[in-house]
Amino acid sequence: MTTPAPLTPSLRNPVGTHVQVGKGLVAGALASAEELECETFQVFVGNPRGWALSPGKPADDAVFRETIAARGLRVFIHAPYLVNLGSPTPATYEKSVAVVAHNLRRAAAIGAEGVVVHTGSFVDPEPGASEARYAAAMAQVRDGLLPVLEELDDDPDAPSLLLEPTAGQGRSLCAGVEDLAPYLGALDHHPKAGICLDTCHVFAAGAPLDEPGGTTATVDRIVEIGGPGRLRLIHANDSMDVRGAFKDRHQRIGEGHIGTEAFSELFAHPATAGVPFVLETPGSRDLGNPDIALLKKLRDAAFRG
Repeated sequence: MTTPAPLTPSLRNPVGTHVQVGKGLVAGALASAEELECETFQVFVGNPRGWALSPGKPADDAVFRETIAARGLRVFIHAPYLVNLGSPTPATYEKSVAVVAHNLRRAAAIGAEGVVVHTGSFVDPEPGASEARYAAAMAQVRDGLLPVLEELDDDPDAPSLLLEPTAGQGRSLCAGVEDLAPYLGALDHHPKAGICLDTCHVFAAGAPLDEPGGTTATVDRIVEIGGPGRLRLIHANDSMDVRGAFKDRHQRIGEGHIGTEAFSELFAHPATAGVPFVLETPGSRDLGNPDIALLKKLRDAAFRG
């Protein structure tokens, strides 16, 4: 019987950041990620603020896919910001479904293991219509995403769709840990529906990440709601604003209202074993920015502890 290799910090929790594609997936994104000493990274595969479905270049896709596999780099795609599966505007909803499906196809082509999508919001058509509008929006989420998830289910190696709760601005469909229960329920807890935990978002929505034990309790609740293995990516961001401010303004690690202890708790939690940490903090993709090194330091300390 072969003894499994010991789990190293970089395998337990690879650390990296969102990088720009710029010159292309290989010459731009991959080169930047390696220069920053990323163990994982995130990209857009099109205009993050547009609807165009960029087809990619098959030759570049193949080189990128083979290179990240050979080097053990874990990659994620972030869907465009315009995606809103709860929108009452039919054109926006239809484009959102098409963009999500397209990004999942692109993820498969480049070897990315998941596509992050914001969980969306709804609009009150008239005063007092919130409950009906919410129900209609959640029905749209189900109708739009379940067929896409069912297609993925045919391939065990297909990327996951990673649901990212928002910071609670506007009429959010999922703006905090508790909102994950009805959202996952609408998707029948499909195995290809994972969770991307953005620390700034859940803090803005009220999660007590700034309290000792608060981060551990938050992750415990995510596991209770989603089940083991549902948490598949962490967006590691501190917050410029206080807890419960409903503002999505990221800050560098340790320089905001969340603080470093929350990230130490995240690294130490059993449910984060194997979960990558991707930064989206100011300047995190600039050479000399301290956030990647700081996260690695916190991770290594938690691993030893």
